[in-house]
Amino acid sequence: MTQAAVTTPFARLHHRDEPLLLPNAWDYASAMAFAAQGFAAVGTTSLGVAAAVGVPDGAAATREATLRLVPALGRGPFMVSVDAEGGFAADPDAVGEFARQLAVMGAVGVNLEDGAGSAALHAAKIAAVKKAVPSLFVNARTDTYWLGDGDERDTLRRLDAYQEAGADCVFVPGLSDPVRIEALVEHLDTPLNILYSPTGPPLPHLSDLGVRRVSLGSLLYRRALGAAVEAVADVRDGRTPCGEMPTYDYVQGLVPHQTTFAL
Repeated sequence: MTQAAVTTPFARLHHRDEPLLLPNAWDYASAMAFAAQGFAAVGTTSLGVAAAVGVPDGAAATREATLRLVPALGRGPFMVSVDAEGGFAADPDAVGEFARQLAVMGAVGVNLEDGAGSAALHAAKIAAVKKAVPSLFVNARTDTYWLGDGDERDTLRRLDAYQEAGADCVFVPGLSDPVRIEALVEHLDTPLNILYSPTGPPLPHLSDLGVRRVSLGSLLYRRALGAAVEAVADVRDGRTPCGEMPTYDYVQGLVPHQTTFAL
């Protein structure tokens, strides 16, 4: 277990009786709206950030968009963990430098995914980040279930390597089988992060299994996009849009005060 696992406020959120439920934002307003609901920490969603600027997710195309977003989030009344895909570089030292920039901007954590590629390279990236910013909380993701066939031996091999490299938490998106989740919890020395799925175990069950962090990924962004499409279709077809809709003043209250022109 690394020093960050016991010495930072964000790390301590992973060592409580209940798991950290991490909503994932795609812009400043969405992050502030989650914070207003009492969430002490907010992550970013790489899909939401990528889609907002018209580039594909998982293609290392959102480095600059992420660097533009994080300074604004770093000023918010919440802790920020950044989804950095694979670190936006193949060179571990470059990933470490990128992590240093995120920390300077106010990020307290970073999520790094292996894309089920080289485990040795991913471990080197984790080690480089911990060397560059020891206090930055590293959530090491493996995509053996998300992109692959969920090979258990490969998953364990990767997670062991990432723990040894200094990861503070490990993330296995796509894993939803309670028996396998519980077995992983028993095997690991670091907290386990699971991606919430509407078809998987609910939050209380994940808590009972020993999961310490539950991420929502792109779920909230996709739900927001779906609600917008439903609303415009309702207006087009002569219906009144239903569902909760924040007021103009509420949204204005989420962002720093400045002179605006109402629309």
